[in-house]
Amino acid sequence: MSYPPSPWSLRGRMHVSVWAAPVADLPALPPALDGAVRVLRVGRRAFVGTAWVDYRPGGDMAYRELLSAVLTRAGWRPRVTITHIWVDSVASRDGGRELWGIPKDLADLTIPSASGPATASTVDGPIASAALPRGDGLPPRLPAGFRVVQALAGRAETTPVRSTARYGPARVAWTIAPEGPLRFLAGRRPLLSFVAGDFRMRFGAPQRAAVESSG
Repeated sequence: MSYPPSPWSLRGRMHVSVWAAPVADLPALPPALDGAVRVLRVGRRAFVGTAWVDYRPGGDMAYRELLSAVLTRAGWRPRVTITHIWVDSVASRDGGRELWGIPKDLADLTIPSASGPATASTVDGPIASAALPRGDGLPPRLPAGFRVVQALAGRAETTPVRSTARYGPARVAWTIAPEGPLRFLAGRRPLLSFVAGDFRMRFGAPQRAAVESSG
């Protein structure tokens, strides 16, 4: 394999924005998720999270990422389902797809190490850009955890994510390409944005075969 086995140990910095968008404008979830999760609605709107992520040396891999995810629910338990995601690493793309069903594609990504413009584009055109502020969050380091549900091999795959980071409010000025894949957010403003600085993330669980062989 060109990528590490699950779980991945990752570290870096991310800028996250949370949006409210009409449910009717969102991309449809894969049929394999029918009955597993539903979009969490507030009236006719749903919550969408977008993030610029700079995975830095010190983890299993270093690369850059732009993603969009919808807040879903399994019963009344909150879940996250990633609908769009781009990386600049073939290993990350292949591992994300094959291990967890995360629909990663390749893109040209620029994410500043401190502050400045972030950009994402493919051969089909621009996806989005943003002005990222300076700052890496505030102490203390706080834990966070959630579960990602994706379609993998025709079924719903639930993946645990655990992390710690230094969080802080941020002003992230987005420009979404109106004809691009994130056009359902074009012309809108996020409800809030924040930075997760110096995050340390554990994505996934040990693979079953590895656990059985070690036992």
